Amino acid sequence: MAKAVDAKRMYEKGNHARTYTEVPTSDPGRAWREGMVSGNGENGYIMAGAPYTDTIIFQYMWFNFPSPDPRVIPEELTGQLADARRNVFNLNDQWKITHTDGETRKRTFFYSYHPGHQLRLNMTSKSTVADYERWTNYETAETGVRFTDEFGEWIRTSFTSREDNVSVMKIERSTTGVKINMTISIDDISSMYKAKDGMSEITALRYKKLVDPNADYIAQVAHYPSYPGSELIDGGYAGLTQVVVVNGSKKRVQLADTNEPMNVGVVQNPAIQVTCADAVYLITQSNRTFDMGKIEDFAGVTQYALVNELLKNTNATVEKYQDPSGHFDYDAALAPHIMKHAEEFNAVRFSLNGDEDLKGADNEALINAQKESKSRINHAFMEQVYNQGRYALICCSGSSAPRLYGMWTGEWNPGWRGIYTLDANVNLQVSPMNTGHLTFAQLGYIAFFLRNTSDFEYNARMSYGMHDALQVSVNSDGDRGMQVEYDNAYPFQYWNAGASWCLLPIFEYWQCYGNRQIPIHPNMRIHDLKQILSVKDGGLTDEEFRQLVGKGYLDLEKDILLPLLTKQANFWEQLCTPEYYTDLSGNACYEKGKMSLNPGEKYLLIPTYSPENNPIGYNSTITANATMDISAARDGLHMIIAIEKAIRREGYETAVAKWETLLGLLPDYKVDKDGALREWAMNEYKENNDHRHLSHLYPAWPAYETQNNEELHKAAIIAVENRNKYNRSDATAGHGWMHKALVCARLKDGDGVISSLLPMMVDSGYYTSLMTDHDTNRRNDCYCTDTLFGILGAVNEALLFSNIGEIEVLPALPTEWKSGSINGLMSRAGVEVKGLLWDNNIVSFTLQSVSDHNEIKVKAGIHWTKGMVNHKEAETHDDEFGKHLRLTLNAGEDVTVVFILS
Repeated sequence: MAKAVDAKRMYEKGNHARTYTEVPTSDPGRAWREGMVSGNGENGYIMAGAPYTDTIIFQYMWFNFPSPDPRVIPEELTGQLADARRNVFNLNDQWKITHTDGETRKRTFFYSYHPGHQLRLNMTSKSTVADYERWTNYETAETGVRFTDEFGEWIRTSFTSREDNVSVMKIERSTTGVKINMTISIDDISSMYKAKDGMSEITALRYKKLVDPNADYIAQVAHYPSYPGSELIDGGYAGLTQVVVVNGSKKRVQLADTNEPMNVGVVQNPAIQVTCADAVYLITQSNRTFDMGKIEDFAGVTQYALVNELLKNTNATVEKYQDPSGHFDYDAALAPHIMKHAEEFNAVRFSLNGDEDLKGADNEALINAQKESKSRINHAFMEQVYNQGRYALICCSGSSAPRLYGMWTGEWNPGWRGIYTLDANVNLQVSPMNTGHLTFAQLGYIAFFLRNTSDFEYNARMSYGMHDALQVSVNSDGDRGMQVEYDNAYPFQYWNAGASWCLLPIFEYWQCYGNRQIPIHPNMRIHDLKQILSVKDGGLTDEEFRQLVGKGYLDLEKDILLPLLTKQANFWEQLCTPEYYTDLSGNACYEKGKMSLNPGEKYLLIPTYSPENNPIGYNSTITANATMDISAARDGLHMIIAIEKAIRREGYETAVAKWETLLGLLPDYKVDKDGALREWAMNEYKENNDHRHLSHLYPAWPAYETQNNEELHKAAIIAVENRNKYNRSDATAGHGWMHKALVCARLKDGDGVISSLLPMMVDSGYYTSLMTDHDTNRRNDCYCTDTLFGILGAVNEALLFSNIGEIEVLPALPTEWKSGSINGLMSRAGVEVKGLLWDNNIVSFTLQSVSDHNEIKVKAGIHWTKGMVNHKEAETHDDEFGKHLRLTLNAGEDVTVVFILS
């Protein structure tokens, strides 16, 4: 007889809910969004947790649903640059992006993320449910369900393994010995949310449900629509769940046909019936293929290489973890996964004192308590959403960067197609990965960037006619990042800041951890990068490339940062032309044929795009001298200069001198008459603060210029105040609030951080799973992890600012956070900050450097009178940036610092 289990220990480090939302077989709506999630960055699932009719929706990070839209940049794009520049300079806001036939260009779109198979568990024995709980265990990445009925207590647990790349579910008989009787089936695609909503292409999909004769597995295999020019023209996907039954029986059964035209299986609705089992284990894996064969042949095919591969992989897991009696051992399969996941999650721990009565409360209680407390953040809720964000970021890391939905969707045609948006969303989502002491996330992010790098080079060539340069697209679907999504309202082909912004997290990785060997992963598409992973004209030779690949890894400094930062710097160099410049008074000028700037003149960055705003009275977003671009260029040049000086390759002095010269010729920032940093450094434009975006605050975040420039710092503060005062348009988007929170943290405004986090917390931003929506009020019907992950970045930055050679603890401590702690944050000074504790009149922490002879300045963002180092009073120093301690740290050495407050 099974023993009763104390479920609380299953989520002691985790969350739990006492309600569930069942996903119906038809018209399911948004029910899937309440489900608990797990993943390993490649495979994962969403579990609804309904007691008797549960659904598990399986995920694969690289699923992409093709569309008929083109996968090449129109050749006409390059030729429009001269027109764009001329019309922007002449303040002609009526200029239109057109096709060669003169028609205004209509925007196309990238491919769409989509879910895998939706598995349904239909229990035969049903009764009145009591003591229901479902949970997520942050330390083990398990989700679980527990309830009691007249047959005893029932428990199901699941996880997605980092060790074996499969999802595993354990279903046990009841505590009174009642055995498991259930039917396992796969729901129709058309019955899933939004499958027929604005996605006519889905009807061109063809799929089958499969159950083998011995009922050993149930699977779904699908062929994508075949569109000319699509890399997935012969592609498809599959998900397979192997069913292991202990001391019971299973058989293939046929459920009623649903007559779905997309389902071309001979048997439309096969299922597995389990009878009188002591335990059932479900082992699942999903994947895709570019070689499913021709779609016209799909209906008649009976063997699928991808299905066979999934069966082989799940079989390997079953055979690997057998107990002495020959049964599958769930705990044995879980153990190596925990070794990897738990270490990652536990690397940082965050705690706020206060609201102790709600510590350990269920999710609904926490959400409701926060909604009732509209003007302050409930500390118990804050702790839990921080931990949930950290957990979920880990779960969708390692294979790629996070998608808009992280890696989870239960719907077809998801909001914004569930893609990667690189002009805020991805940037916000990875903001905590380096300071948050993660390891999987950086590798996935680097793989994602390299996977798209050849397209980024393609963009620079087609948008601007550049060579050896990178221009990051605003969007990517993971497979492609070429510049095809643009029109006059969204002129993405002239968004220039992307390469600098998207390379900054990789540079920050280097700042935090030093040089690393980055394993070459198939997701990188390394063989597309022969011409790119080199600073030499023409790229690597064949022999050099063979040697690079033969190592099996990339050197972070020499093979990644040096060539890629060089190419982003090349972009800024080639964007600048002496023909367009500003004179000594800062006025925009044009002189055809001008070959060089005169003393005091600056380059005019033209065209630019400050998403998604335009000056008052100028009704186009295609502009010049966007502050975002100026700051991104400055920051990008500082990065390449730092890397050149670190590597000291032959001839680096020449490269450094070139970039320093260009840095001095970039446009100056401008402030408005009220002292606010302007969004466009143009005398000819009138500022427009009726907008939620904060692109012009780039010098504060993600760049660092406001830290040691008091004048710029004040101008940025006024710019934020103006947005707060004059923005009357959309203020629901979570990404806007998270962006503002990060900016406020960098501007040392702790209460501004709180006011930026609150809107998503006190409205409808959080689901009962503690996953988040795109909007405060869910108005865009879009599941989204911007808030979930962005909040980590904001908290980390509020509690620790760092850059090369400097650390500031509690730079933006909110007034209401009287005492608390955070352990394990990494600084961009290459120093781990352990045990950061603030309480009463004491701030204490321990520093541990990753390198020897690491000289840093250390200070606190709250007023302190005395500093102690290793229990001895330390000498304080003053400079133009304030009072600080000067420390020299050696690798692995612990140095304890205490600040005594006034």
